[in-house]
Amino acid sequence: MSDDAAFDRGDLNAEGHVAERPVEAALRPQRFEEFVGQRRITSNLKVFVTAARQRGEALDHLLFAGPPGLGKTTLAYIIANELQVPVHVTSGPAIEHRGMLAGLLTQLEEREVLFIDEIHRLTPVIEEYLYPAMEDFCLDVPSGTGAFSQTLRLNLKPFTLIGATTRSGLLTSPLRDRFGIVERLEHYGPEDIVKIVNRSARIMDLEVQPQAALEIGQRSRGTPRIANRLLRRVRDFAEVQGDGTITLEVTRLALDALEIDGLGLDPMDRLLLTTIIEHYDGGPVGVETLAATLHESRDTIENEIEPYLITQALLQRSPRGRMATRRGFEHLGKIPPTRNKQSQLF
Repeated sequence: MSDDAAFDRGDLNAEGHVAERPVEAALRPQRFEEFVGQRRITSNLKVFVTAARQRGEALDHLLFAGPPGLGKTTLAYIIANELQVPVHVTSGPAIEHRGMLAGLLTQLEEREVLFIDEIHRLTPVIEEYLYPAMEDFCLDVPSGTGAFSQTLRLNLKPFTLIGATTRSGLLTSPLRDRFGIVERLEHYGPEDIVKIVNRSARIMDLEVQPQAALEIGQRSRGTPRIANRLLRRVRDFAEVQGDGTITLEVTRLALDALEIDGLGLDPMDRLLLTTIIEHYDGGPVGVETLAATLHESRDTIENEIEPYLITQALLQRSPRGRMATRRGFEHLGKIPPTRNKQSQLF
C-alpha cells in the first residue's frame, strides 16, 4: 500500500494519529458515570473498585480484550481515578528487558495501577518474570555470576496490573490465569455511538444536528475512537464549506469525500472484498495470497480489515481461506455466483 493510502486509512484506523491523541485525551471520560456503553462491564467494575477501595486493598489484576478503539485504555484511567491512585502506562513492546520491568514495578506505590497495552506482545522472558510480581508481589532478582550467582527476592508493594490486548488468542494460559478479572469489550450499537458523538460535540463546542450525529454513528464501525475522529473531520468540512453547524448535508459530503460508505467501509475494506470477488471468484483464497496481492501485511489484514467485515457478514473465514458472502457481493453491487463452492454461504 502506498504512503498516501496508508495515511488515508490511518485517518479511520482506531489506533489513531499521534498528533490527534491530545484531542482524544480531552474527550476521554474520567469517571464511570461519563462512560457510554459496555454497561455490564462498567456495572461490575464499579462493584469491584468500590469493594477494593472500602477494604483499602489493591484491586485484582484486570485484563481487557477486544478490538482497538473500544475503551480499554479509557477504562484503565477511569479505574485509577476511581481508586484515587496514579496510573503508570507502558506497552508490551516497550518492555525490552527484565530491568525495565523491574524499574516499573519497584516505583509503584501501594494500590497504584500499572497499565500495559498490547500485553500479548510481551516476550516470554518478560512474561515469566512478571508471574511472581502478579501472584506474590515480589521479584526474583539474579545477583552475581558463575559460582557466586544467587537470586535475591525483592518485595513489591501491592499493585494492580491492567492489561489490554486486541489479540487475546496470543496470550498464554499462565498469563491469562493470573488475572482476577477478565472482560471482553464489544463493538457499540448505533444508539451508544450517537450518545458519544453528542457528548464529544458538547466538549468541542460544536452544534450537531440529530440526523448528522446518527449518520456519523452509522458509519463509525461501532467504535468510539473512529466516531470521534469522523466528528473532527466533519467539523473541518462544516467550518470550510458551511457555517460551522454540522448538518446532515455537510456530514454526508464529508464522509463521502473520505470514501466512507453507509456501512462504515473505507477504501481498503472495499479493495479487499473486490480483490476476493474479482480476482479469486469470491474465494476461497488464502490470507498470504491476499497479502501479496494487496501489498499489505498479513497482520494488518487479520487485525484491522477482516474483523469488521466478518461482523457485518460481508466476509467469511473458512478452512480453505477467505470467502466473500452473498451480502459482500451485494454490498459492492456484484452478482453472487451460484457455484457449489459458494452455496454454503448463501
